Amino acid sequence: MHALTHTKEKTFYCEVCCSTFSTSTKLKYHIRTHTGEKPYSCEVCGSAFSTSYPLKNHMRMHTGEKPYFCDVCGSSFSNNDQFRRHMLMHTGVKPYSCEVCGSAFSTKSKLKIHMRTHTGEKPYSCAICGSAFSASSSFKVHMRMHTGEKPYSCEVCGSSFSYNTSLTLHMRTHTGEKPYSCEICKSSFSNNTSLKVHMRIHTGEKPYSCKICSSAFSTPSILQIHNRTHTGEKPYSCEVCSSAFSSSTYLKVHMRNHTGEKPYYCEVCGSAFSTKYLFKKHMKSHTG
Repeated sequence: MHALTHTKEKTFYCEVCCSTFSTSTKLKYHIRTHTGEKPYSCEVCGSAFSTSYPLKNHMRMHTGEKPYFCDVCGSSFSNNDQFRRHMLMHTGVKPYSCEVCGSAFSTKSKLKIHMRTHTGEKPYSCAICGSAFSASSSFKVHMRMHTGEKPYSCEVCGSSFSYNTSLTLHMRTHTGEKPYSCEICKSSFSNNTSLKVHMRIHTGEKPYSCKICSSAFSTPSILQIHNRTHTGEKPYSCEVCSSAFSSSTYLKVHMRNHTGEKPYYCEVCGSAFSTKYLFKKHMKSHTG
């Protein structure tokens, strides 16, 4: 068996797909890809595998064991494949090159996925909506739209999310982190989308237009509220006096009539106001 690693001879032949293998054991494992046989089962969650190796790696999900440790950055991993891929980040080695555009990749699987950008191949199809994807990871993430799965949980408040990026953005509501800054007025935001919308204040861009009166707005949410002036829709109702409003913001301001809340405070004379409009109007009496 060892000698075959030098000669590269593959004497064991699959009668189904004609693939060849250097050992009978490898052929045996390969045959299971055709038969679907998965004799190795997880006693915790029931997941099944065709060989013992992936079962061993899978069990570490339950035990939390991460025996593969990176001496460079301290990260740890549950299996050797993840560890080897991670180490390529530090070494910068990308031995797999695309013959079409010259892009280089650290693993053969990444190159294979990349090649689909040239071929247009999308082998992963959603049976529910028909969307197709070039990578299994993208397909897996897409399916959460249909299943409602939310595997990413916030350790602070318990909120759960379908995507890791959504959890990252959510955590900034707890940490107060705002890494995206406006170069014009120095306002900062927790995500790039909010910064992009903010920039329209400076550029005057209003890409969302009303089809009825041609008014234009900087965000689709403001356009949606505007459309209610045409439809008359007022989905937000006051539980105290039954007044109805086209937006939650208008309802929030209205509620101050009942609660007496006046969040806008004048530091000059101590007067307080329930709306920003009244506060700004008042300030003119001091500034002239």
